[in-house]
Amino acid sequence: MPKTMVEKILSRSSGTEEVAVGDIVESKVDMAMSHDNTWLVAETFEKIGAEKIWDLDKVVVLLDHRIPSNTLEVASSHSYIRNMVKKYGIKNYYGERKGICHQVMFEMGHVVPGSLIVGADSHSTSYGAVGAMGIGIGASEMAAVWTTGKLWLKVPCSIRIDVAGEFPQHVHPKDLILKVIGDMTADGATYKSVEYCGDATAKLGMSGRITICNMSMEMGAKCAMVPPDEGTRQYLKDKIRVPYDEVHPDPDAVYEQTINVDLSDLVPMIAKPHTVDNVDPVEKMAGKAIDQAVLGSCTNGRLEDLENAAKVLEGHTVHPDVRMLVIPASTEVYMQALDAGIVKKLISAGCLILNSGCGPCLGAHQGILASSEVAITTTNRNFRGRMGSPESEIYLASPETVAASAIKGMITDPREVVE
Repeated sequence: MPKTMVEKILSRSSGTEEVAVGDIVESKVDMAMSHDNTWLVAETFEKIGAEKIWDLDKVVVLLDHRIPSNTLEVASSHSYIRNMVKKYGIKNYYGERKGICHQVMFEMGHVVPGSLIVGADSHSTSYGAVGAMGIGIGASEMAAVWTTGKLWLKVPCSIRIDVAGEFPQHVHPKDLILKVIGDMTADGATYKSVEYCGDATAKLGMSGRITICNMSMEMGAKCAMVPPDEGTRQYLKDKIRVPYDEVHPDPDAVYEQTINVDLSDLVPMIAKPHTVDNVDPVEKMAGKAIDQAVLGSCTNGRLEDLENAAKVLEGHTVHPDVRMLVIPASTEVYMQALDAGIVKKLISAGCLILNSGCGPCLGAHQGILASSEVAITTTNRNFRGRMGSPESEIYLASPETVAASAIKGMITDPREVVE
């Protein structure tokens, strides 16, 4: 029987030769990741009477959401996690030194094509960028995974998005995924697997693939994947030193829906308050005054993103009424940006560089918005109160659009600034 990517991965992980949409399977987990919420995972793990983690090589723990600790409560939970890591002998512990969980998972070689990865974070869909099945789960489920290494899953149906054409200048993968979410709506892919196929996926680059897989959960996707290609292999060659089997959809695989997207038709896009699917071309919102601009996060904090913003900012300065915060996705990205002179360009333009972490995206630590303030950001959510006051407004856009808007002090189509 022909299979989609998710059907092949769940068939392998469950040891079931034939799986069908709607089947409930017991799957073996290949890697499990948790971050600041690990204290809750560990607490549940102990409450159910577990004493030993099923496989210490397959558990990753780090701190990224509120680093450095911003309250006594957070400091206490971090201390608990550090002690817990020692108690159970967790090997893959990165503390707060490496950066945001999803980026670190890629950099440290924990994301392997064809594998099943669970993360105690909703944006674990990111791992599909290299053809893995990444899903977000709760702390209680993660405690069960720590105990057994297994998880019950329902086989989702699949949506295929065929990508063709070329990106116009100053249009990026962030614009693509915002357009897709706007068309699909926030629940258009609920508990479904989304496959991004077509020759043009090669033009997304790895950074772009992570962006679209990361944000696919904002339309309800259970997982999102891009079939591996030569670009994937080149990206992974210095990260993964174990053999792996790539997963590709069969030519005659059955999809619930097939959507065709031509990159050539795209323009810079923006998601308006207070939902990610409230999407329009940037030009429709041009002129809206902003107070804060945010560049970074697990969605758009990679070197390519920082470089694209720096190119827009070069020769300009951030508007005096705007605070522009920059958060590299990881320490490695931060160092690369330093070596490339990108950080100097950003600072010279008036940006404030923060440590690698979730920061403003979480809205509980850095960059909190006051009542009636407006932010434009490369992060992945714009829900009411996400960055502070419920009376504030958050707009989501690409790094170029965020940089152009920071220069003008208002939402701006990047083509107006660059060209």
